[in-house]
Amino acid sequence: MEAHELRDLDTAKRYVLEGLWLQRAVKPTSATVRPTLEWAMEIASSGHPLPPVGFVADVGHIAFGADAEYRMKDPLHVPGWPPALARTYEDHVLGKLYADWVFERAGDALRKFQGKDRVKGVGYVINQIRERANMPGVLLPPAVIRGLLTSNPDDVLSSGWDALMRDGPSELQVKLYEELVSAARRTTDVLAREDVDALDDKSALGDMGQYVALRQIRQTTARIEARLPGRPVKPLVGRKEVPTRVLDEDQYPVGGYTSISNRGSIESLLHSQLAYIEPESPDLFDVKFVRDELFYYSRDENQFLRRRRAFVVVLFPDLVTARFKDPELPHQRIVMLMSSVLALFRRLSDWLSTDAIRFEVLFVQDPSGKRPLAEEATLMELLLREPIERGDGLVAWLPDKDAAVAHLNRLSRLSQVHCLAAATEPFEMDLDNVVVTEVVVDGPRPEVGTGDGVVAALEGEDALDVWQETVLRVLQLWV
Repeated sequence: MEAHELRDLDTAKRYVLEGLWLQRAVKPTSATVRPTLEWAMEIASSGHPLPPVGFVADVGHIAFGADAEYRMKDPLHVPGWPPALARTYEDHVLGKLYADWVFERAGDALRKFQGKDRVKGVGYVINQIRERANMPGVLLPPAVIRGLLTSNPDDVLSSGWDALMRDGPSELQVKLYEELVSAARRTTDVLAREDVDALDDKSALGDMGQYVALRQIRQTTARIEARLPGRPVKPLVGRKEVPTRVLDEDQYPVGGYTSISNRGSIESLLHSQLAYIEPESPDLFDVKFVRDELFYYSRDENQFLRRRRAFVVVLFPDLVTARFKDPELPHQRIVMLMSSVLALFRRLSDWLSTDAIRFEVLFVQDPSGKRPLAEEATLMELLLREPIERGDGLVAWLPDKDAAVAHLNRLSRLSQVHCLAAATEPFEMDLDNVVVTEVVVDGPRPEVGTGDGVVAALEGEDALDVWQETVLRVLQLWV
């Protein structure tokens, strides 16, 4: 939607002052003036169109949960403001914010920020909502908001109220709110999952290049996941299986008593059987004991096995040439590879939730000791932030291929290990107790092999289909 440009300073100031009285989630007070102006200043100074200031205030207050404590019991009557427009705004715009679970997650992430990061975070959320829903906005000089920030909050509110009493709301303000309601009606989710992920890892507040790369990876991952089956796939015929060493602590009784039996230990004897004990000997208890007629609780002695499984991705340094954008692909080859790895890990986490799973991404240095994929390693640390914080994820550097083989051999002593090795040329990895899947990225369509240097491309209508089929083939080999 095209942004309206306000060049006149008085018109721009009136637009901001009116908006302070049009917020509905929290009653306008002197305490709400500064945070609202700071959020609006963050958007305007970044060069983005500024939505109605009342909407900016509502998003910020709802995200931080201030509306729960300071919510208005009775709606504020703004002079000249159409009552029907106020009701539709509350129903369709604010109602969507309250009901959207993705926005609630974004609010949880924002509440963890401190200081200026909170202002930047709210500005980011509002801009993403505006772009996703194609909401209206205005371009105005940030100096107008900066001047209001230095004024007394009570004077700012009173001047806005006096202008509304004297002239009523501007036609532009009414038009923007009508367009805002229409945009909200067309929108399903106010935010995307990758928007919340960017808040969780704080990439939304950092370097723009890193933010764009992470967003591309997450969007591509969502496209690949959308084409994968929801249930675990059937194993591929003829796939390799590897033995695994299971420690004693991996097995434990399921527990509980399943039935009553006439055999057992004295500890599991039914208490009611003690009623057969009599002063004379032999008594009825002794007779029943000899005849095996006493009743005992029968315990379930089945063993529950929780497999230890490690899924390792080894990325070789020649993949630096995969930073290439093919016309057939939506993004660079290296982005497609990292998106496939992330989609693979997410599906494994969903399908193997009863197993003890560990994810590792290992980057191999080049012969000179340099790290050509250092930027990709930083991105993987952010993408795997949750498993790394839990202690079941790792992103590390290794000096060469032999070090990767030694690491995989050590890991296979305690876990069932599957390895996905990626490079731009076919190679061999001689491992006895590890299932190796080879991926060669030498063009827009990857090729898959079993680690013996022989690879072949999978079928697909386009290059994205081939990447999806590659992830599916790896899942068939691993699950």
